[in-house]
Amino acid sequence: MTTTFPDVTISTDRLVLRPFEEEDVTALAEMMNDEHVTAWTSVPHPYTYADAVTWATKSAHAERTEGRGIVFAVTEFLTQRLVGIVHLQDTDWRARTTEVGYVTAPWARGEGYASESVRALARWLFTDQGFERLELRTAADNTASQQVAQKTGCISEGVLRNACIVRTQNPDGSWSDTRSDLIVWGLVPEDLDEDGDGYPGYADGYSDGYSDTYGDGYSDGYSVGYAEPRAEAREDYRIEPAHANDANGYALFSDRN
Repeated sequence: MTTTFPDVTISTDRLVLRPFEEEDVTALAEMMNDEHVTAWTSVPHPYTYADAVTWATKSAHAERTEGRGIVFAVTEFLTQRLVGIVHLQDTDWRARTTEVGYVTAPWARGEGYASESVRALARWLFTDQGFERLELRTAADNTASQQVAQKTGCISEGVLRNACIVRTQNPDGSWSDTRSDLIVWGLVPEDLDEDGDGYPGYADGYSDGYSDTYGDGYSDGYSVGYAEPRAEAREDYRIEPAHANDANGYALFSDRN
């Protein structure tokens, strides 16, 4: 039985989902220090340059090679600028199920990038990898992430009470941990098949429909790799073969919270 995802890059009309590279470190550190990322994820705060180096050059790649899942750096097709992360984790190879998480850079929110990247990833997962279920978990108050789940086609399946910890900012700027319920969302192959081809509305300049500071949303528990000490083809997406190693020797592969 295959227990690792293949080394691929996934492209949509607007985005490229590829492996992290050392050149992503500065943009990654900036993105992960955003206050809303701090609130809804469990990444270190402050998120240091060293944290970004560890993630981009080691931890993200180990997710695939060690069989836990796969991590993609999400970049704009035209500018190649880093707009976010999409991440499969807690993969069950026997049941063919996995969990998805994502983060979107502050400047890129409201463009529909999160839902577009998750949908492309889901099509690849179901069509090419033979998976039967994709799961997403969002904190009860994380309405932006819930909107992404809905636009991706996920079905709300229930609530895990008091199941996670989020962070709230105090008047002095410090952060405190607070418990939260988790909403569980599920996506199975027929959920994608029901909506036809493509990403509804994107050709017409459609955005995710919420222009507040939360933008594209963040899924909860985006923590794999940070618990360690700091230091075919459909018309709407394409699967491209992996490149060779980059100049730093890191394999260029692509793809929880």
